[in-house]
Amino acid sequence: MGVFSRVRDIINSNINSMLDKAEDPEKMVKLMIQEMEDTLVEIKASCANVMASRHRLGRALDEVKERAGAWVKRAELAVNKGREDLAREALMEKRRYLERQEELEREANQIEALIEQYQGEIGQLEDKLAAAREKQRVLIQRHIHAQTRKRAQTDIRRYDTSDAFIRFEQFENRVERLEAEADLVNHGRRPNLEDQFLHLGGDEEIERELSALKARTSEKSDPGPSA
Repeated sequence: MGVFSRVRDIINSNINSMLDKAEDPEKMVKLMIQEMEDTLVEIKASCANVMASRHRLGRALDEVKERAGAWVKRAELAVNKGREDLAREALMEKRRYLERQEELEREANQIEALIEQYQGEIGQLEDKLAAAREKQRVLIQRHIHAQTRKRAQTDIRRYDTSDAFIRFEQFENRVERLEAEADLVNHGRRPNLEDQFLHLGGDEEIERELSALKARTSEKSDPGPSA
């Protein structure tokens, strides 16, 4: 398949339609971009070769024109010198160079048309490539977004099951049991030796206060000796 045929196939292709039919659109658009890039490199190289040919042809055309002009001057010189035979030969040489000039000019026109075609195909292919790259960018973004949503929905479903709540309830029961065990640590604890002595000291003080109170009460109730 020639480069122009490939370019026309790419330009005429409908990217969206091709992606709709593809099982893996992201992979498909990547292959399309690779094909376009390869074709673009090839067609630019071909265009560069033709442009180089145009330069060579231009130099050849200038040379032919110069030679034709030179034989005209020689023909004139021969006529001035009375050498019609040489003038005739010079004019025949001039005609030969003019015919060659016409051939080169036709070839130059064909090359210009070919260059114009190359440049037009390059422009269209670059536009198609830009559209494919934009499509690839959008597809990648959609793919990333879809993966993120899928992970989020999976997490939501996992934590929305009864098993998850049962585990939470079991953990809560375990915490409550640990709290109850902590409350029972000091419950019923026997007082240590220091606490017992402090308790004894407190009892003696109470007894002294009780004796003093009884004495005061007794004094008030006793009227004393009569006069």
